[in-house]
Amino acid sequence: MCFNIETEREDDGRWIAEVPTVPGALVYGASREQAISRVQALALRILADRIDQGEPLPEVEQLFATA
Repeated sequence: MCFNIETEREDDGRWIAEVPTVPGALVYGASREQAISRVQALALRILADRIDQGEPLPEVEQLFATA
């Protein structure tokens, strides 16, 4: 399994990035690269919180892939 990152440019020029398989991992950035960097950091924080709470995580072969 790999956490796919989806990106899209908004009408106002901002970029939105999301990791669909990690609920809550959705961010905006001024550039595509910034949005990707921010969503990776957020997804890792969410996954760390899950570990702290004792929740199971899926096995991951590759951490992130960008669509």
